[in-house]
Formats: sequence, C-alpha cells, structure tokens
Amino acid sequence: MNASEIGWIVLTGVLGVQLLFAIWNLSCLPKVRALDAQRILRSRSDDELLVSVLIPARNETLHIQGCLESVLASDTSGFRMEVLVLDDRSEDDTAEIIQRIVSQDSRVRLLQGVDLPPGWMGKSHACHRLVQEAAGQWYMFVDADVRLKPTAIRQTLAAGVEQGGGLVTGFPYQVTKTWMEKLVVPMMVFTIISHLPIFMIRRSSSPLFVAATGAFLLIHRSSYEASGGHAAIQAHLVDDMSLAKAVKRAGHPVTLADVHDVTTTRMYQNGTEVWNGYKKNMYEGLGRKDALLLGTLLMYTLMYLVPPLGLIFGVFTGDMTALTYGLVGTVLGMAVKRVADYAGGQPWWLALLQPISMACVIAIGIASWRAGRSGKGYVWKGRRYN
Repeated sequence: MNASEIGWIVLTGVLGVQLLFAIWNLSCLPKVRALDAQRILRSRSDDELLVSVLIPARNETLHIQGCLESVLASDTSGFRMEVLVLDDRSEDDTAEIIQRIVSQDSRVRLLQGVDLPPGWMGKSHACHRLVQEAAGQWYMFVDADVRLKPTAIRQTLAAGVEQGGGLVTGFPYQVTKTWMEKLVVPMMVFTIISHLPIFMIRRSSSPLFVAATGAFLLIHRSSYEASGGHAAIQAHLVDDMSLAKAVKRAGHPVTLADVHDVTTTRMYQNGTEVWNGYKKNMYEGLGRKDALLLGTLLMYTLMYLVPPLGLIFGVFTGDMTALTYGLVGTVLGMAVKRVADYAGGQPWWLALLQPISMACVIAIGIASWRAGRSGKGYVWKGRRYN
C-alpha cells in the first residue's frame, strides 16, 4: 500500500464520518411546526402578549408588498401583533407601497430612515430605529424578501415562550431561479449541517456554537436589552450572527430551528447579487480570521474537489486507485450535500452538482478574503462597507 492509496483511504474515511455527522446533526434540528402552540400560548390572553414585527426595507419594490401581505395574514390567536416598517432612504417606490398598505391596515406603521450615523451599518441602524418605536414584549425581525405562512409567527413565538425568552431563528426555504442561486444559496444550510453541532447552540452558553439569520429572527425584549441590541454591534457587517453571540454572552438562550416549511425567501435575484451577498458575509462572518477562512477553503478543496478530480483522472488514465476512491469520495460528498438539501427543502438533484457548488463557494470565499484584507470593502444595496 503506497502513500497515495493511504491518502485516499483517509480522505474517504473522513467523508464517511462527515456524512454520519450530517445525518445525526439534522436529527437535532428542532421543527417549529411540531410545537403545540395552542397549549403553550393558551395561558396568556390576546391582551397580554404583543409581538412587534419589525421590517427594515431599502429599495424593496419587488418584495415589500408580498412580505407585508403575508405578515398581515398571520394567525394571531394567542397574541396581538403590530407591524413596523422602516423605509431606509429607498430610491424606488418602497415607501409609496408601504404607505398604501398603512392606509388599509391600522396595525402597520411606516418609519422614515435618516442619514446613516458614523460607525453604523445600514441594516443595524434600521433595526435599532425600529426597536425604539416597538411596544411588544417580543421583536420579530423579518426581511422584506421573506414570505410567511399563516402559522409562522405563532409557531416561532411558541418556541420562544417555551424556552423562556432569548432568541429563536431559522433559515427560510430558499427560492432559487438562476443557476448561480441554485449552486450557491443552499450552501448556507450545508455549512451548518456539516460543521456546527446544532444541539450545542441551545445547550452551550459559548458564542462559538451559534448560527442565526436576520431574515427571520425572534427575540424577547429583555434579551435584546441585555445583549445591548444593535447599538452594541453597530459596526458589525454580519449583524445577525453578532446579535446572537451577544445574546449568548448575556446568558440568554438561543435556538436554531427548522422553519423552512413555514417561511420562504428569494434572497438574491441574479448571479451578481449572489456573488456580492456571499462575498460580503464570508470573511466577516468568520470574524475576519484569515487562518479560519483559508483553512476552511483548503479543507473544502481536499474533501469535495479532490475526489471528483481524482475520478476524472482515473477515467482518462486508467488509474484504478484514483478511479475507485475518487468515485467513492464523490458519492459521499454528494450524499452530505443531499442531507443538507433535505434540511432546506431543496430538490434531490442539486446534490449531483455539489462539486460545482463547492468550487463557487471557494471562489467567493477567496474574493471575500481579498476584499476584506485589501481594504476595498464590500458593496451592498448601493452602500459601500469597509
């Protein structure tokens, strides 16, 4: 047995362990739809429990009406709801659309954005302003591109009440239409299912074990205040992760739940938006740690690109070792991707494109690192962040 064969055996063994971990990790992901919301909320009357749905919106002509319509169609049995929307100095018809809905439903209020103060990130400041005007015991942050099913808020609120406060979040089902969306967007769930022990998010007080998305995030007022809120993370580009970590540091619980069957979103409309959105988040999301990002990209290259390259090499050269182990490793990598796609509600055939998806993620990761290290920064929704 030569060194090459030993290397292949180790690589396929690691992929096998990764697959087993992903399957187990998926089983640890709590589903909000499984909760008995009626039992959990029935001890409270509608007059006692108020949820403030907070929606920051900047240039959201395509999304804001559908978002608000889905929120206003929510089943609010067991609680009351107010909806606050902040138009963050949009350059399109976002404010006019919101105002039209405000005139039709008294639960909705429109706030106007102001010039961004020094040191603040745009979305964090918008969320901060929304909280200042909110009256609820619970804050439900919802991105303008998210659509809710009628039970989404109620079931998530039940999860928050059952854990006694803190923060509850989850990744909506990702609607993807262009090829770049299909290849890259579902990889968010892949990274969590593959690497983050989900049961530790709730059980451990360490901020190392955390995952969150600002697209759909519920937090109790006391937990928000204890964490310092968005004011404490005003300069953080990846605000959702920073807020969840701050909540943990304050000693309050955080839960990552499966909400893909009660929420949907189309985060990006084309390949350019996918590239810029992930480029903005990858390096910053890992705390600007060079070794962590580059080490992760190297690991992804070895685990998910080397096997298909070995398979191709074996096919053209007749090298049976490369062919056999390359095939096994490729299939194992696709199986890991399938587990993650199942968690996110994605179609089965996307797993077959896993090597291409991984190549795209690695390329974006390198671009994110270069932009962060060079000081060029990132551009998002007409604003440049350094």
